[in-house]
Amino acid sequence: MPEGHTLHRLARIHHRKFAGRQVAVSSPQGRFSSGAGRVDGQTFVRAEAWGKHLIHRYGNGEIVHVHLGLYGAFSEGEAPLPEPVGQVRMRMESQVYGTDLRGPTACELYTPDDLTALTARLGPDPLRKDADPDLAWAAITRSRKAIGALLMDQKVLCGVGNVYRAEVLFRAAINPHRPGTGIDRPEWEALWADLVALMAIGVRRGKMHVVRPDDDHGAPAYGPGRPRTYVYRRTGEPCRICGTPILMGEMVARKVYWCPVCQAD
Repeated sequence: MPEGHTLHRLARIHHRKFAGRQVAVSSPQGRFSSGAGRVDGQTFVRAEAWGKHLIHRYGNGEIVHVHLGLYGAFSEGEAPLPEPVGQVRMRMESQVYGTDLRGPTACELYTPDDLTALTARLGPDPLRKDADPDLAWAAITRSRKAIGALLMDQKVLCGVGNVYRAEVLFRAAINPHRPGTGIDRPEWEALWADLVALMAIGVRRGKMHVVRPDDDHGAPAYGPGRPRTYVYRRTGEPCRICGTPILMGEMVARKVYWCPVCQAD
């Protein structure tokens, strides 16, 4: 599933390309036809993201909410776009630019109340200027759940996925199994600052970069076009720092990775 930096990058692209322009919106697949009809021909006002949720706002007050889920993706191009290929849920097109959305978990109209309800149940987003990290700290410090689970809980902190979770905990030398109550305030502040910095790099570059420059050598990334990582998807491989084999377990139905020496506690 795309992590939060991907949605923030998409929001920036869509805002830059569509804001202030009339946009033709359609649903070639047909599953968003009614919603598309409500915003077709309207002026696009703003795109923004909360964690893994993308929001489009239109001049007539309509709001479109998109959650990519596991399989959703946008493809971008200059207008006019060619004939749709595959199951295009939503097509947006101005006179100069267009984008097709395929395979999202959600593509739907939202009311202002829907949006308020969504944001109320999300934790602070490290990529939003209005984020309050103290809200996440309050949830973490009173929970005995593992910090690795808490970082992935979108009600505690939104936008963080499995890669950032694994990598920031390694960079902070914190074992993912340590309970939230075992995290002290300086450790939390360092985790938050690292997430803000790393996720911002992801927005700017369009891809993750999580390994410090001095460590960015040796074993390649876990897959073509993927970033080098310290622990994520490196089960059994030597730690880039101490050489100990990386461990993998399961936490809240997701794989979790850590170095038993560098993250001993």
